[in-house]
Amino acid sequence: MIAVATPAGLLDAVGRDATADGWFTVDQARIDAFADASDDHQWIHVDPDRAAQGPFGSTVAHGYLTLALIPALTAGLVEVGGTGLVVNYGLDRVRFLQPVTAGSRIRASTTVRSAEPTPQGVRVGFTVTIEIEGATRPALVAETVVLYVAA
Repeated sequence: MIAVATPAGLLDAVGRDATADGWFTVDQARIDAFADASDDHQWIHVDPDRAAQGPFGSTVAHGYLTLALIPALTAGLVEVGGTGLVVNYGLDRVRFLQPVTAGSRIRASTTVRSAEPTPQGVRVGFTVTIEIEGATRPALVAETVVLYVAA
């Protein structure tokens, strides 16, 4: 875990990294729920019989589902004391490198790649990697940006 006493402490945390201990299962029920929420019902996501004959041998999670899981997967990896508000500021870059098949287990690691003070707080850039258990390539790598506002 990356722990600092205040948002300003993130300025000295550049280069530090952390990896989640546990794995998160992406099951078909979650994929189906995301398909309903996003109205993306492409067969590679929601039709197990057809997908079994497709390029991945199984249904796969939407790339945006994997991306949307970043907050849950990185929870507890960075602890910032004295924080009144944490805001998702955006993404600088996202690459989907390998599909997450239904039933796969994934976890996140993160690295503080930048931190800069702003009038609102400290804007921090993270590189987040979502790995798939047993795979040689990650599912995705994203450069996220988060604003930490002091309490």
